[in-house]
Amino acid sequence: MPVSVTLPALGESVTEGTVTRWLKAEGERVEADEPLLEVSTDKVDTEIPAPAAGVLTNIRVAEDETVEVGAELATIDDGTGAAAAPAAPAAEPAPAAEPAPAAPAPAQAEAPAPAAPAPAAPAPSGGAASGTDVVLPALGESVTEGTVTRWLKAVGESVEADEPLLEVSTDKVDTEIPAPVSGTLLEITVGEDEVAEVGGKLGVIGAADAAPAAPAPAPAAAPAPAAPEPAPAPAPAPAPAPAAQAPAPAPAPAPAAPAPAPAAPAPAQAPAAPAAEGAYVTPLVRKLASENGVDLNTVTGSGVGGRIRKQDVLAAAEAAKAAAAAPAPAAPAAKAPAAQAPSPLRGQTVKLTRIRKVIAQNMMKALHNQAQLSTVVEVDVTRIMKLRARAKESFLAREGVKLSPMPFFVKAAAEALKVHPAVNAKLNDDDTVTYHDVENIGIAVDSDKGLMVPVIKGAGDLSIAGIAKKTAELAGKVRSGKLSPDDMSGGTFTISNTGSRGALFDTIIVNYPQVAELGIGATVRRPVVIDHPELGETIAVRDMVYLTLSYDHQLVDGADAARYLTDVKARLEAGEFEGELGL
Repeated sequence: MPVSVTLPALGESVTEGTVTRWLKAEGERVEADEPLLEVSTDKVDTEIPAPAAGVLTNIRVAEDETVEVGAELATIDDGTGAAAAPAAPAAEPAPAAEPAPAAPAPAQAEAPAPAAPAPAAPAPSGGAASGTDVVLPALGESVTEGTVTRWLKAVGESVEADEPLLEVSTDKVDTEIPAPVSGTLLEITVGEDEVAEVGGKLGVIGAADAAPAAPAPAPAAAPAPAAPEPAPAPAPAPAPAPAAQAPAPAPAPAPAAPAPAPAAPAPAQAPAAPAAEGAYVTPLVRKLASENGVDLNTVTGSGVGGRIRKQDVLAAAEAAKAAAAAPAPAAPAAKAPAAQAPSPLRGQTVKLTRIRKVIAQNMMKALHNQAQLSTVVEVDVTRIMKLRARAKESFLAREGVKLSPMPFFVKAAAEALKVHPAVNAKLNDDDTVTYHDVENIGIAVDSDKGLMVPVIKGAGDLSIAGIAKKTAELAGKVRSGKLSPDDMSGGTFTISNTGSRGALFDTIIVNYPQVAELGIGATVRRPVVIDHPELGETIAVRDMVYLTLSYDHQLVDGADAARYLTDVKARLEAGEFEGELGL
């Protein structure tokens, strides 16, 4: 029976989406919840999963076409695909139960031990046709391909569903690809150090009882008895050890043995220690470590599962340089950051990532549709810094999150928005203005993928603790790549902490279609003139920060901006947050 694939709701203000890529072709079999296509909106790029298992029979919306939410994208025949699967030869596009082309093995598909299937070229034959394809999943919005760095299982070995099967490296992340089903690895179609496109076939997994079909590399004239599961080992080894490609001696229970063996001389043993802890190192990272003299055994990985990434190696190299300069007087140590490793992008021409394209389009749209202007004020946040220093330990123990200065700025900005509606508004195409009745504040975050703006919904009704918890939650989602479209939609005002990288202030571009955005500069301790109640005008060391408000001059005047910033400044300089901090 046909099952309709429709474009789901992708956020509060998203009404349409553009199909950027189909991950399956017509006639291919899909599993329920398997990524089926990719869709791009003005908020986010995301994958649409298959609503049911079956065969993709009709694609109604081609790539680069735009449709509205709820529109039908394709249909899936859930009956034909199910009937084809039990019939041994049914490959992905062939719903008929006929035995595929007159290939060597269809007649023996029911027997667990067919005669050795042809090496790797005739993929459509025997075991491959009756198995489940292992495909390269989407690994990020701008990732189109990946390099297989290591197979964790050899042909003929049994695997469990969701068990790590191979490792793939992309320009964004190094990750493990899990097995889609339980069974036996019948075929590897993409070898180590080879590149595959997203959605490309990497290998084939067959039913567990069809396991012995797989020993591709062999003169295996006598198939081993069907009972022991390790029969797929190469012919010379009758022992029940799952002998993979490398000469790993024993079937030790720990999965530390299958390290890649690309015939590297001495460094081939270097990954032994990280492998023992499950932290595989890609060839790119290993090469970078060798060039910078970094011992990988001393590096703590920041990637998924403790994976060591390029950034970790570069940080370790910088730390080593700083340590080498430490015995000298303090002045040379301060110059250590100057000796940074050159960027690997030097001299290269690369394709613009999809998220960078979206950011660029939104920036140009904002500049072309708004008359943008910026106003700057200077704020003394000494009281805020002292309050935070007094409360941070008890706050962490009570609320479970760290207390940064950011929640104070968000709180002050949200309170002032209630009094200055023109700053928290939207200009409509029909020459009307919508003044929002809620303060949904987006927080601009610099991530590996590009600029992300997750939204704190109802920030004007949250306490300092509520804002801190929500900020920590959204920051965690940015780091793990788990932001949903809803997390990034519905914002009415944006705050950008440009000072986190040391900038004193920045003339930000407004996050269109909002009409204003607040920039927070770096907090700097410096001498300023203050009016002391007893000493009169005197010079003191204070914590100072610049706040910049960029706004659309079509709706917001300079006086409106100044009044808004003055209220934010007054709230922060008063520093009256003791009640919320329990002081």
